[in-house]
Amino acid sequence: MAPLLDRIMIDPEICHGKPTIRGLRYPVETILELLSSGMTIEEILADYEDLERDDILAVLAFAARLRQVKRLESAAA
Repeated sequence: MAPLLDRIMIDPEICHGKPTIRGLRYPVETILELLSSGMTIEEILADYEDLERDDILAVLAFAARLRQVKRLESAAA
């Protein structure tokens, strides 16, 4: 799973620091929304030609990893 997760970048200068795919300005949340709307991986790849199949798999791996987080705490706390 680690090589897939290496495709997800967080850069404060890109998309306001939201996790993106390889810094391409495609937020992880956008790809998750497309998948949840019923689009297939093949349809997403056809619409976004600079994405690769492993990018979509990385998004899913990232979401699965986030789901494992049990508790979030504010940094200001």
